[in-house]
Amino acid sequence: MDATGNLVVAGCRLIDLAHRYGTPVLVIDETAVRRQVQRFSSALREGWPLSRVTFASKAFPCTAMYELMAGEGIGVDVAGGGELVMALAGGVDPSLMILHGNAKSTAEISMALDAGVGTIVIDNFDDIDRLERLTRREQGVLLRIIPGVRPDTHAAVSTGQVGSKFGLDGVQATEAIARLRSSTNLRLDGLHAHIGSQVLSTEPFEIEVAALAEFGDFAVYDVGGGLGVRYTYHQLAPTPEEWSHAITAAARRHLPAAAQLIVEPGRSMVARAGFTLYTVNTVKHGSSTFVAVDGGMADNLDVSLYGERFEASVVDRVGGGEVVTVVGRHCESGDTLITDVALRTPRVHDVLVVPVTGAYTFTMQNNYNGALRPPLVFVENGNSHLRVRRETYDDFFRRDVAPGDG
Repeated sequence: MDATGNLVVAGCRLIDLAHRYGTPVLVIDETAVRRQVQRFSSALREGWPLSRVTFASKAFPCTAMYELMAGEGIGVDVAGGGELVMALAGGVDPSLMILHGNAKSTAEISMALDAGVGTIVIDNFDDIDRLERLTRREQGVLLRIIPGVRPDTHAAVSTGQVGSKFGLDGVQATEAIARLRSSTNLRLDGLHAHIGSQVLSTEPFEIEVAALAEFGDFAVYDVGGGLGVRYTYHQLAPTPEEWSHAITAAARRHLPAAAQLIVEPGRSMVARAGFTLYTVNTVKHGSSTFVAVDGGMADNLDVSLYGERFEASVVDRVGGGEVVTVVGRHCESGDTLITDVALRTPRVHDVLVVPVTGAYTFTMQNNYNGALRPPLVFVENGNSHLRVRRETYDDFFRRDVAPGDG
């Protein structure tokens, strides 16, 4: 906060960013992302020297973010052709890429092979069939297993429990391991697992490591990501150091000392570096006070999909105030951004900031009610840079095809 009471991020006043770029606008503190990458890398290396941090790019698949990760020298995981082409455009070394997906198409596998993607994660027997048919040189693969872990998180983002659509169970995995070991062009480097997202305890990850060890000794163990973040004042989340320490301590207990350990943080890498700015369009007083902003579920689906709780503030009147409900502009009663949040005398034309919006909001933006997808602005050292422009109404027609032209 500066001397005038305005919130400042990376040396930039938020109210100035709102006036310059309009609202809604997603702002990313570039330095904060870089520091988080370095924290994960340092903490993991400290506990397990032969290790690698890979960004789970589904949390923020954007050319600008891929450029940042490439600059930090870490790999990324991609889930599908779209993320792959953006990662390549962003300069990510394909040898450091990991291709995921429970329903990879033949075209996507071919794209990955042509690009020289270093590791492809086998999710099912159809993956093996396609890869053996398409691969012309030795290809490194990991086998995704179901570790049988159900962490305390929303059911929609729990991925490691028995019955998950992702990976293979024990019997299937044993069969797949035998088949891959006999393959002439697929090199089974190791195992992969992922237990879910927004996990706020380290214990499930320790159980996951033990589950991986039950399949025997391999050169590589990839435990995925899933570390949660603190969205509200009352939530607590492990730090990158605490998470890495728990995983590497479990690895020392259960995994061969010569193995490589890979982690794939996504949400926890970028969430807290992001801020969304809105303009208040309406304040409606009654049995409840509704503060309606110029965005909502078209730029932040986390609330509607997963019931995630956020906080907010007026950018130039921080702290305390009247308890209100911040709602979006879309034609859904479920378009409620935040309930029971304290704002100081909210008024029409105020700028609101919702912090911790750096994960999944950008990738899940949509055009509901004809909303224009907002711009993306990176800030660093008092400077701001537009990295993705705001959509225009003309963009709505760019994919239209006239009758008879299809």
